[in-house]
Amino acid sequence: MSAGYAGERAFVPFSELSLQTEPHSKSSESELPSRIELARPDDWHVHLRDGSMLTRVLPYTARSFARAIVMPNLERPVTTTKSAEAYAARIRERRPPESDFEPLMTLYLTESMVPEEIERAAASPDVFAVKLYPKGATTHSDAGVGGIDSLAPVLDAMERLDVPLLIHGEATDPDTDVFDREQVFLERSLRPMLDRHAGLRVVFEHITTAEAVAFVEGSPARVAATITPQHLLYNRNAIFEGGLRPHHYCLPVLKRERDRQALLRAATSGDPSFFLGTDSAPHVRSAKESSCGCAGIFSAPVAIEAYAEAFAEVFALDRLEGFASHHGADFYGLPRNLERIVLDRADWLAPERLEEGDDALAIFWGGKRLRYRARL
Repeated sequence: MSAGYAGERAFVPFSELSLQTEPHSKSSESELPSRIELARPDDWHVHLRDGSMLTRVLPYTARSFARAIVMPNLERPVTTTKSAEAYAARIRERRPPESDFEPLMTLYLTESMVPEEIERAAASPDVFAVKLYPKGATTHSDAGVGGIDSLAPVLDAMERLDVPLLIHGEATDPDTDVFDREQVFLERSLRPMLDRHAGLRVVFEHITTAEAVAFVEGSPARVAATITPQHLLYNRNAIFEGGLRPHHYCLPVLKRERDRQALLRAATSGDPSFFLGTDSAPHVRSAKESSCGCAGIFSAPVAIEAYAEAFAEVFALDRLEGFASHHGADFYGLPRNLERIVLDRADWLAPERLEEGDDALAIFWGGKRLRYRARL
């Protein structure tokens, strides 16, 4: 595990950013560049699954991204360093020919985890973080934690050894409205935990609200956040557009337009605390289109193009490289990628699905137009 990011903030605060006009002053499609070149990006939050699903989806992440933080919520959660290293080996075995994609592994935090496991993780070349799922928050989170107070010894070890904690930040008690779960978790759990563990590095994963943006901006540099393409491009109306849209259902759920705009401002601000994390999470069609559909949006086949679409919306493509290629690497204390990729201006339709039938995977933004296409 590499040493972590220890720099100071250098960005425009959210309260001021909402008033400024640059880099959003352009207003004509004709002013968008014909090509974008950037350092090869990394995905700091992805679900690659396992077995045959891993084989199906891995090439799409490896196509665009040099590295990825891989989530541990498999059917049998990845709770030990040994199992994380074995999972990393399976991923490397399934890489496309000549691919040098590198998986960065995480451990699934449980209430039975001990500080000694954190010591093993810190010594492993494969493990880069520990993931906290509140019990019942999302797919395969039944083994998650019921509360944070009992985790103090493990969090102390993570703080001491500089192992980042990645948080699915949602309160899951049944009295909390689904659209308020992130904000309630922030106030009840995240803020007090950060006060108690003053040296712990935290990534507030796939944030969805203006309140989360403001929280990260007002926190020390040890607190960062990932933002998904769906939360930059959709608001919650998309779930009900012309009927119930199960392939737009993810957790945390899409929020209001004011929240989408706040996320878009944060992503395009140049603030190093915000970086790319797709949360690409494949489920077969039959699992999504059912009486109790699974949460998750599969974006890997069009991920970097979807982010470019969001940045083009506000004429901020000059800041895409920092968000996609620099900020996450800096936070994790890893070298920035030297390889470059090019996205060409190309009016094209995103593919609707991977394969056909009940086992098909619906693709994010499927059938909609994208303005850029990666030359890979």
